[in-house]
Order: sequence, then structure tokens, then C-alpha cells
Amino acid sequence: QVQLVESGGGFVQAGGSLRLSCAASGRRISSYAMAWFRQAPGKEREFVADITGRGHSYADPVKGRFTISRDNAKNTVYLQMNSLRPEDTAVYYCSVPSTGVGVYNLWGQGTQVTVSS
Repeated sequence: QVQLVESGGGFVQAGGSLRLSCAASGRRISSYAMAWFRQAPGKEREFVADITGRGHSYADPVKGRFTISRDNAKNTVYLQMNSLRPEDTAVYYCSVPSTGVGVYNLWGQGTQVTVSS
């Protein structure tokens, strides 16, 4: 079973940047699809970005501002977040499919990102 641990969240002013990390353990995930989701207070969890064998995809609200990447040697995926907005405030989760592809069903504990106006 893969375990995921997110880090890098924090408090930042609007227009600032943060880089989130998600370290995987228990299995090499170089061939796995990996994704970032977020959940704001009172809202459902939503897709942010993923990286698969076919490339990257992003939710419309973050296109051009966020970049997902991975370092297979470190078994880690990153989310570089630039030009942050107050509406980006949420708990950010990384996720992988338990089989490596398909539905994202394994989750980390999340990391809080707070953007002040």
C-alpha cells in the first residue's frame, strides 16, 4: 500500500507563491498517475491537477498559475503555485490510484494553504 505525506502549505499574501510536496512511500510510484485536489471550507473536494503517462492536466481556475511535476528518484510529486489568490485557500491533498491508473482513491492527510487578500 502506498502512503502519501504532503508538506509545504502555509500562510501567504495574495500574489505570492508556495510549493507543495507529496512524498510517497511503500511502493515506487514512478509509473503511477498522481494528482492534487483541494477542499475549501464548506465546499466539496475538487480536482486541481494531475500528471499521468499522457501528460499534465489542470483545472481551469489554476491554469497558467500552478504547475505539477514529479521527481521519480525521490518518489515525490510537487505543486508549484504562483500568483495565489484568496480563493485558492483550502486544504490540499495528493492522491494516487491504488492500481496506478484510474480512480484516485489513496489520499494523504492534506496540507493547509491560506491566502490573505
